[in-house]
Amino acid sequence: MALSLGLLGIVTRDMAASLRFYRALGVPVDDGQDDAPHVEARLDDGTLLAWDTVETIRSFDPGYVPPTGGHHVAFAFDAGSPAGVDATYAAMVAAGHTGHRAPWDAFWGQRYAVLLDPDGNAIDLYAALDAG
Repeated sequence: MALSLGLLGIVTRDMAASLRFYRALGVPVDDGQDDAPHVEARLDDGTLLAWDTVETIRSFDPGYVPPTGGHHVAFAFDAGSPAGVDATYAAMVAAGHTGHRAPWDAFWGQRYAVLLDPDGNAIDLYAALDAG
């Protein structure tokens, strides 16, 4: 049996803050869901992102304890070009979001930067150095 990835899930302590971050990043999250227990958004490439509150997870897993320390999960978003990495990182930091590693030219051939979402997850931005 072959598996296919159907959804990437984020467990959040603060749905509104998390959705605000991902909207600023460009994820097409519908308005009016900041108090919802579960939210989904589909990226242009078909990837489905979903958010659940800690309370939602505890509704079916009462012993759930959110992880602490370090990054819990990392998502890498292709910014299309090195200039796109720089512009997206600058815009997110200017909007008050946490920059973890400012853009740099990585030895593996990509312009790379790292933000942190409100739950401490690493959100990588990248683009091929020759994309641009």
